[in-house]
Amino acid sequence: MRLTVTAGPVLAVICGLVLAAVIGVAGTAPASAQSFTYNPRPPKPTPVRPANDGQMLVQAVEVDYDYNNQRVAAVGNVQMFYNGTSVEADKVVYDQKTKRLHAEGNIRMTDAEGKVTYANIMDLSDDYRDGFVDSLRVDTADATRMAATRMDRSSGNYTVFENGVYTACAPCKDDPKKPPLWQVKGARIIHDQTEKMLYFENAQLEFFGVPMAYLPYLSTPDPTVKRKTGFLMPGYSTVTAYGYGVETPFYWAIAPDYDATFNPRFTTRQGVLLQGEFRQRLINGSYQIRAYGIDQLDPGAFAGQPGDRQFRGGVDTKGQFALNDKWVWGWDGVLLSDYAFFTDYRLSQYRDPLGSFLSLPTEAISQLYLTGVGNRSFFDARTIYYLSFSGLQDKVPVIHPVIDYSNVINSPIFGGEVSYKTNFTSLSRNTAAFDPITTLANTSSLCTTASADPLARLPSQCLLRGVPGTYTRLTAEAQWRRSFTDSVGQIWTPFAIIRADVISASISNQPGVSNFLPVGDTEALRVMPTVGMEYRYPFINVQPWGSTTIEPIAQIIIRPNETYAGRFPNEDAQSMVFDASNLFAVDKFSGYDRVEGGGRANVGVQATTQFDRGGSINVLFGQSYQLFGLNSYAVADVTNTGVASGLQNSRSDYVGHVNYSPNRTYTFSVRSRMDEATLNINRFEAEGRASFDRWSVSLLYGNYAAQPELGYLTRREGLLGTGSIKLAANWVVTGAARWDLEANKVNQYIVGAGYVDDCFVLAANYVTSYSYSAGTTPPVLSHAFMLQIGLRTLANSSSTGSASGIQ
Repeated sequence: MRLTVTAGPVLAVICGLVLAAVIGVAGTAPASAQSFTYNPRPPKPTPVRPANDGQMLVQAVEVDYDYNNQRVAAVGNVQMFYNGTSVEADKVVYDQKTKRLHAEGNIRMTDAEGKVTYANIMDLSDDYRDGFVDSLRVDTADATRMAATRMDRSSGNYTVFENGVYTACAPCKDDPKKPPLWQVKGARIIHDQTEKMLYFENAQLEFFGVPMAYLPYLSTPDPTVKRKTGFLMPGYSTVTAYGYGVETPFYWAIAPDYDATFNPRFTTRQGVLLQGEFRQRLINGSYQIRAYGIDQLDPGAFAGQPGDRQFRGGVDTKGQFALNDKWVWGWDGVLLSDYAFFTDYRLSQYRDPLGSFLSLPTEAISQLYLTGVGNRSFFDARTIYYLSFSGLQDKVPVIHPVIDYSNVINSPIFGGEVSYKTNFTSLSRNTAAFDPITTLANTSSLCTTASADPLARLPSQCLLRGVPGTYTRLTAEAQWRRSFTDSVGQIWTPFAIIRADVISASISNQPGVSNFLPVGDTEALRVMPTVGMEYRYPFINVQPWGSTTIEPIAQIIIRPNETYAGRFPNEDAQSMVFDASNLFAVDKFSGYDRVEGGGRANVGVQATTQFDRGGSINVLFGQSYQLFGLNSYAVADVTNTGVASGLQNSRSDYVGHVNYSPNRTYTFSVRSRMDEATLNINRFEAEGRASFDRWSVSLLYGNYAAQPELGYLTRREGLLGTGSIKLAANWVVTGAARWDLEANKVNQYIVGAGYVDDCFVLAANYVTSYSYSAGTTPPVLSHAFMLQIGLRTLANSSSTGSASGIQ
């Protein structure tokens, strides 16, 4: 089972473990992701359940029948099989009058579930419901172990172990008598098989045989239980705004298909934060609902922030259901009293500090979707509402629907493959969103000012990231493609594409918007027919050490100019990266709102070598040329997409990559874009990865030229490294860091170390990551410490402490 604790100091975790043991630990419930997990155990085959036919089979060196007393005594290598249970011993006596089974010497009893009991003396009823066992050890099918000086069993339900010991750790191979890594000793251990619970009296937790904690009372589900009603591990936290917090979740396994978790957090400054979660799994899917609420005692702790109110709360829900084997529908939903609630109380995405490394959640997503997948087709429809964590809700669009459908026709047409796709997008936004692209605009807040002066926002100073009003577009595209190989091995691939866009925009006349786009209502039809030819001529050279293929590639594309270029909103094609991966893309824009026009030629050469002893190397180098017509990438739209991409000139930048894998251990990759005229590096990435049995490492170097048209005023250069090493059989060290070479500082890193085996986890992580503060302030760097302790089948806990931005 997996239990979660959120705590501050390390001592709190130990205290929490003891407290949980005193009040009882049960069940599993939703928990934040842990960074270390137990070493996997090899799966065991499911034992064949013997027939429960009431027949007893006895094998032994000697069998004596006492007909007068109705006793059967088996002596010497006794093997007895009865009702799915086998008993092996030196001597077994069965009394038919009392229906008692008495065994002595080297006893091994295996039941139908695979549980094995070793003992010296055993006296049980023939249905194993009542009796006692002396000096026993029990090994269960899931690799947990118990030992005791005596076991008494009654009513077929209660088993009492005197001076018992419980552990989920395997015995030491070199010295089986050596104490395991951890074990729980109890004056009495009571196993209630009806409730499937283990109760420990006067117990103590030992590590390597050394007592570490005294537990007057401990209860936990037995190892067969996956979910059980009861208290989970308590949690501790400390945040300046609400002081110290403690929570003890209660998990309620209501039924096999649904459950609930109640998790009040008692804080010293704000009172009680009520939390609850309900989950249900149905035949065709599942859903869950989480609710939060607090009547704050000191709203002034959030003075000047959205949290300065008495009641705060929220609801978070998600679900997914299958209509059949091809269609699913579902939802995600978030509703908050204020956008800073999750942030202030470290809820939802903010539960796990590890999850924020190298990523920053900016919105909570509410959506309703329907998705279908066929053999060669795909459909997805969804409506989306983004809840901004930065408070700029009026600048975030509402997606009424976005619908995608694509299909490849199974039957060839004119000998070629025909495919088609459609996209429908409709969205609205209340307020324009501008981004500065000059130092003056940034320092003077020209792009965020509330001034009504339209000259405060100009394309030379700002980008219009979000257009106010309503924007709707319907796109349909069909493509035909066929390949021919001539007698000398040249590959010719003609293709034809027809695309049509129906666009409707109703743009609000807010200050500065008219400097970028015509305001008011606008409708347009944009049609882009395309024909082209792709040419490849592979040359293959086979040598004793491997084979090499050199392949010149050329692509000619003929089409008219892009109509309405830069005159409509650009919501889904703002990201534009030109490199070797999309050199031969017919349309290099990333979305539908822009479409490439004019005649173009893409030319390159590719070489691939496959080595007979394993490994390969691939090299691609090429360039793109605007042959005629309007160059779409030289036309600035509201976000300047394509202007600084390397395609804005008639002769593009050179692009290339080198991928080298000498074997399965190492991979190396270099990607570059060079200025066509000066050969200066505009974009360069070098990446290396290595993975061995005991360690793995990766290093990514990035160097990107300034792109003032997009707001990147200086060159960006940095390193991102990750690695892990297995120092010993059970010790692992991991880490990752991002080094800004321009600023000459490490701005994000995580360092972790842990001990992991099949029954115990002890791990610590120190993380720096960015987090949002309430309001419109930029994200700040925060620091968090995470400690994880896990005892398999007994408890898992994690402790987090925060500093800097999180405080």
